[in-house]
Amino acid sequence: MTAVMPTYGRIDLAFERGEGPYLIAADGRRYLDFTTGIAVNTLGHGHPHLVAALKAQADKLWHCSNLYHIPEQTRLAERLCAASFADKVFFCNSGAEAMEGVIKVARRYHHARGAGERYGIVAFEGAFHGRTLGTLAAGGNEKALEGFGPPVDGFVHVAFGNANEVRAAIGPDTAAILVEPIQGESGIRTPAGARFLAELREIADEFGVLLLFDEVQTGIGHTGKLFAHQWHDVTPDVMGLAKGLGGGFPVGAVLATDAACEAMTPGSHGSTFGGNPLAAAAANAVLDVIEGEGFLDGVVDVGNYLFDRVNAVAARHPEVIGSVRGRGLMLGMLCKAANMDLVAAMRERGVLLVPAGDNVARMLPPLNIGREHVDEACGALDAACAALAP
Repeated sequence: MTAVMPTYGRIDLAFERGEGPYLIAADGRRYLDFTTGIAVNTLGHGHPHLVAALKAQADKLWHCSNLYHIPEQTRLAERLCAASFADKVFFCNSGAEAMEGVIKVARRYHHARGAGERYGIVAFEGAFHGRTLGTLAAGGNEKALEGFGPPVDGFVHVAFGNANEVRAAIGPDTAAILVEPIQGESGIRTPAGARFLAELREIADEFGVLLLFDEVQTGIGHTGKLFAHQWHDVTPDVMGLAKGLGGGFPVGAVLATDAACEAMTPGSHGSTFGGNPLAAAAANAVLDVIEGEGFLDGVVDVGNYLFDRVNAVAARHPEVIGSVRGRGLMLGMLCKAANMDLVAAMRERGVLLVPAGDNVARMLPPLNIGREHVDEACGALDAACAALAP
């Protein structure tokens, strides 16, 4: 009987090392990793630049707390701001912490303007923002909330992609609108209309509320842009990042404009470990690679190839895969068979996928895979679908 709290339904499989896009199990079997720790191992496993950067920093300093300046953290913040809409960055350790910070920034913004009654947030059905009490309430999933007492007050949920419902939900207590450009955990769901994010920006400006983006899963290149919202030429006021930012090392971030975060003064928020020297070194190393010439173009190219190959398999097996959705190297297969059965069948054939809501099986490969890895995964997918066909 394990001493680990049983909060996970674990697969009977353990890995001892990784090499590029592959994980090697304790029994020596190799698996093509199209899960990447759920969109975390941005550059796969054992990337030489990331390993070297972390080793070099580990030899110098692991942690010193945010009581003092951390030069690598400052450099990371400057790089994130230069690549985004933001003027300031707060560092933390996870996506849930990042989204808690995003929510706090929005509430504090109105409080500082003498409008403390404006603390409500319009969020979306099907959203997932984390496992803290606040982010669970923001997501609104009844199953995830069950047993944890009354949900944190201040969240109202409307249909994802419906700007008219957003407008109708805004009232005198509304502080912000919170949205994922692509809903990851609920099944790689994209808005119904291409203008949806732009409409949210217009509504936020009209009503004097902040626009908040959750790019914990979509950010750091997964869609072929550094941030998914950059496909739509729309900017938020505040945004949460994590997952791929550290390439496997725990680090999260809250990005904000000066106007949005001017009330975040000393003592208003904090994190013991956030942005410490090891985390900053890992994230800077990830950006070194992601921002390299042609890297994101490669994500788009291989992502398009993956999309076409998976669609071809789906066309051959319509009784197993109904449709394919997503962008870049963030793909969801809407299954006709049980998604868990497809995930298991792929694992038997040496490819790791991850399930999601709406009976979707996700492909979240490293961003530096090649077409040969797509071919390997889709060959396994074809065989898995044939095995699952009625």
